[in-house]
Amino acid sequence: MNDSESSQTGSNGAAALVQEAAVGLLENVRAELAVLELPLALPGVEEARATAASALGQLDDYILPRWRSLDAPLLAVVGGSTGAGKSTLVNALVGHPVTRSGAIRPTTRQPILLHNPGDGAWFTSTRVLPTLHRVHGELVKANTPASRAGVAPDAGAMTSLVLVADPAVPPGVALLDAPDVDSISDDNRQLAGQLLAAADLWLFVTTANRYADAVPWKLLLDAASRDITVAVILDRVPPGAEQEVAADLREMLTREGLAGAQLFVVPEAPLDELGMLPAATVAPINGWLTNISEDAAGRAEIVRRTLNGTVRSLADRLEVLSAAVQAQHDAGAQLGDDVRAAFADAATRISKATSDGTLLRGEVLARWQDFVGTGEFFRALESGIGRLRDRIGAFFKGQPPPAVKVEVAIETGLQAVIVDQAARAAEDADQRWRADPAGRQLLGMDDLATPGEDFPDEVAAQIRAWQGEVLALIRTEGASKRSQARWLSFGVNGLGVVLMVVVFSLTGGLTGAEVGIAGGTAVVGQKLLEAVFGEEAVRRLAQEARRSLELRTVALLEREQQRFLDRLGPGDDSAGARVDRLGALAAELETLGQGAGEQA
Repeated sequence: MNDSESSQTGSNGAAALVQEAAVGLLENVRAELAVLELPLALPGVEEARATAASALGQLDDYILPRWRSLDAPLLAVVGGSTGAGKSTLVNALVGHPVTRSGAIRPTTRQPILLHNPGDGAWFTSTRVLPTLHRVHGELVKANTPASRAGVAPDAGAMTSLVLVADPAVPPGVALLDAPDVDSISDDNRQLAGQLLAAADLWLFVTTANRYADAVPWKLLLDAASRDITVAVILDRVPPGAEQEVAADLREMLTREGLAGAQLFVVPEAPLDELGMLPAATVAPINGWLTNISEDAAGRAEIVRRTLNGTVRSLADRLEVLSAAVQAQHDAGAQLGDDVRAAFADAATRISKATSDGTLLRGEVLARWQDFVGTGEFFRALESGIGRLRDRIGAFFKGQPPPAVKVEVAIETGLQAVIVDQAARAAEDADQRWRADPAGRQLLGMDDLATPGEDFPDEVAAQIRAWQGEVLALIRTEGASKRSQARWLSFGVNGLGVVLMVVVFSLTGGLTGAEVGIAGGTAVVGQKLLEAVFGEEAVRRLAQEARRSLELRTVALLEREQQRFLDRLGPGDDSAGARVDRLGALAAELETLGQGAGEQA
């Protein structure tokens, strides 16, 4: 192997590595876009979703296929406004009717791809436009008028691509007759946009009286942002107006960043009996296409330029999507924080109500007083703690006090507090969400402003479980004090009720006359427990019972707030990482777009 061959082999190897790395990067981008979700109804989210869909589609239709096959024939898409004469122009370029033209709008509903027979393998597969089903068409019979050529306007499916092999199409360049970019049919417009996004080269057809229309210019500006090679064909120009109209259009192209676009003027001319333009009217366009066909280096330059611009455009779209993902994450986090704040406030209010003596009122207070016998306890307290200890035994040796009634009253009162505060939290969360468009969308017509139907029963069950846990604490503590076992055998339930009352008055928040009633009896209860278990043990028991109640309350509220959080979907702790990945991929695409295809 000589030096030249060795150099060529090394160059080919480096090019293959560049191509492999580029395809790997683009596949990573595709994988990221395929799982991208923007579920919240934020301002601009529809545009972001459309951006994600178009980026994914262009990756599949053009960028990945072109990077995998840099030497494939150019795909020249013929597009433009309704009635601009695209199909008539395509027929003129190949010299005979191949696609239907006429006055019915839209004429082109099913795209027709014309290619040289030698290039068929590049297009019969799903290498490009993989979502379009291939239909193999036949050459139109001789002397068939253009009004009956190709596919009938109502016969073609929008999901198929008609392939026609025609020797009149120069090798290395395929022509695709696309639907109108401003068609009255939404499907037509969408398909036209998809085809133009897959083009290496765009032949934009307009007319002397339509060249300033807004819709085509929007697509032309997109082409400018992609740096795609564009040939503008000014069709049906009246005699004598060629220079004036062409000059105005050239000025517009220059002003909008398309100064390098080729501009061809097709004068208005009568059609022959087959509906064909005179060959001379399109001779300059045919010559230009032939030159591209015969110039491999020129074709490679067109590929490089279009691919560069498209990849850079993709990088810009990833930056937009990165910002959209961050906005979704921030909005979702805010909605979640709103719900958690509402229920955290409820937990705080419940904690206060169950520790400041609020529960030692009404029915609970009445049943407590029935249970302890206020006069008996106060006389014992006045006699001193020593005499109180002596009198406890006599107190419990008689008829067992109605402790169960106190437990039921506590359950009822505590249930009312928890259910009421949960309802306030649900209403607060619902109002916060309905004040936000994203929250309103998540709620829809559902009413989450009240607790679930089974919530009161769940609360009651948890309170009973807590009361059972309090009794278990008393039994455990009593078992370690054998000398007091006889008291516990008579009063486990009673001492458990006393401990509950002590828990409900930990902060001593009672005022006025309540100090002498509820507060006083709570103090008596605490002194009673201290006489039985000791001061340190009572403090520990009260803290354990208190902690258990708060944990159960928080768990109940969390289940209620989950009704809201479930609307947000699973917690996405990876949103920040996704934003970083999109940003990093955008940077890599920008670098790739600065030299796409140059080394490959």
